[in-house]
Amino acid sequence: MGFTRHTAALVTIAITGLAPAATSAAAASASSVPGTAPAAKGCIRMTATIPVGTNPAGVAVDPKTNTVYVANSLDNTVSVINGRTDIVTATIPVGTEPRGIAADAKTNTIYVANFGDDTVSVISGKTDTVTATIPVGSFPFGVAANPKTNTIYVTNDVDNTVSVISGKTDTVTATIPLGRSFFAGVAVDPKTNTVYVTNNPSNTVTVIDGKTDTVTATIPLGAPIGAPVGIAANPKTNTIYVANAGDNTVSVISGKTNTVTATIPVGNNPFGAAADPKTNTVYVTNFHGNRLSVISGKTNTETARIHVGRTPSGVAADPKTHTAYVTNQNDNTVSVLAPCPR
Repeated sequence: MGFTRHTAALVTIAITGLAPAATSAAAASASSVPGTAPAAKGCIRMTATIPVGTNPAGVAVDPKTNTVYVANSLDNTVSVINGRTDIVTATIPVGTEPRGIAADAKTNTIYVANFGDDTVSVISGKTDTVTATIPVGSFPFGVAANPKTNTIYVTNDVDNTVSVISGKTDTVTATIPLGRSFFAGVAVDPKTNTVYVTNNPSNTVTVIDGKTDTVTATIPLGAPIGAPVGIAANPKTNTIYVANAGDNTVSVISGKTNTVTATIPVGNNPFGAAADPKTNTVYVTNFHGNRLSVISGKTNTETARIHVGRTPSGVAADPKTHTAYVTNQNDNTVSVLAPCPR
């Protein structure tokens, strides 16, 4: 499938061959998976719906400042949300069609992949201004940061590469070739200094050594129509989670053995993924189901499926507040999901 600048915002729908679901975003209550009741201690509910920019895609959290950043792909902005008040406090102009976004809590810096102009915008979390614009490869989509090494990784969909950026100099220090990638997600395990990238057409995950910037393994996911997109790492358990948009599953990968250890059924068209290391909980958006799947990392089972907005795409988890944030592309909103009161 070819890329065009003018239709890039619709590619997430075209990739699956499905039409967006028309479920209302007004239903805010959590609904458990049929036949499954989530444990009380793992209960999570939607507590707020925040209006943001047009067609919100990626979302990132800085747990140190309790701040959330949302990339609005069709108005070329980033919305800044106060995690304590659930209010948008700033709107920052960035490059063309921002998609992926990541926050480095150690430096209070945010990195935005601008899919439409082949750049990464660097934002100061202190001033809410763009401090640098870095040229990368063609159609950058995913972005992840390693706070331990002050290094940022950007997936370039057309080039089938990963751009490695030094957070100290705001320059590309290496370009790593991948397999065939399309809407390539990227995640970093800072504990092992390992980078994981999804290869959509080949149903594989590329493993990169962050120390040498070399590919060390390619992990087959096994699904015939897996179409992996979103990916998240839990550094506490050395486990990686991959959202397979094509067959409604999540692959669980051991970072120790680079093998798939479990496959978890979830909702319709899983797209984004995030992990909360402290609670060992994984969140996966169901793009065509208007739901958020909640997964126990301990049992590798889906414990709840929560109704959010229309076409949920990105998801981020705050390990300090145990709050999850979901971007709803067709509603121009962010759903906030927090632990149930005890």
